[in-house]
Amino acid sequence: MRAAVVQMNSNADKQRNVETAERLVRAAAADGATLVVLPEKFNLLGTPHDLLDGAEPLDGPTLAWARELARELAVDLVAGSIAERREGRERLSNTSVHIGPDGRDRGVYRKIHMFDVVVGGREYRESATEAPGEEIVSSTAGDVELGLTVCYDLRFPELFRILAVRGARVLTLPAAFTAVTGAAHWDTLVRARAIENQAFVLAADQVGAHPGGMESFGASQIVDPWGDVLARVDGGEGFAAADLDLARQDEVRSSLPSLANRVPAAYRWPAEVAR
Repeated sequence: MRAAVVQMNSNADKQRNVETAERLVRAAAADGATLVVLPEKFNLLGTPHDLLDGAEPLDGPTLAWARELARELAVDLVAGSIAERREGRERLSNTSVHIGPDGRDRGVYRKIHMFDVVVGGREYRESATEAPGEEIVSSTAGDVELGLTVCYDLRFPELFRILAVRGARVLTLPAAFTAVTGAAHWDTLVRARAIENQAFVLAADQVGAHPGGMESFGASQIVDPWGDVLARVDGGEGFAAADLDLARQDEVRSSLPSLANRVPAAYRWPAEVAR
């Protein structure tokens, strides 16, 4: 399987963003990729007001476009994430959709972990406008199991481990990782999630400045189950592609069977996290 991660500098101009996404997905497919991952909020990234104003349902125009493109190119397309408007709900969902080569949805994942933090002197309160998802979601690309995650999820290894134990061989990570936290932690965390789960991680990040004073780190990359970076976008917008050697993954999991050597009966969760 050849996979690609797309790196974008999205803003509040939805038409411009979708046109950029289409150009880069087409380029990745022309390079042989049959699995393509777009970044978080690829179609619209801006202020909370921008997101509330431009949110769409799952049957809205952005995902209709993504389904048509996946069908035309005959690729599995992880449509990064969009700000999803759900009927009867005040807050939005940050939703990643895996679309198969037939143009049908294979998996719908709503980001579980809300980015409520203070970094670089800036306060982020994602939960003010977005509601957390409640379901861990896997999907299938051909005969390869995918685990779906989004951005801040990267800091929660429990989610990735459950996906791997459930059979995920490839973990997808659309993101808009901040420039501050990205410089400190992005590479380390992406490689750690790959190494500890002996899985491929496809990390598609936003890059550069966005409306509202936000800035994303970039460095979109594909990491293999040994922790080697197979491909990386070092500059601005673009894509990186690599062949995912599933036989090599089997070899890693067989020779260093850390997943198989887990002892679930010995693990006990504390009632609360110490603060």
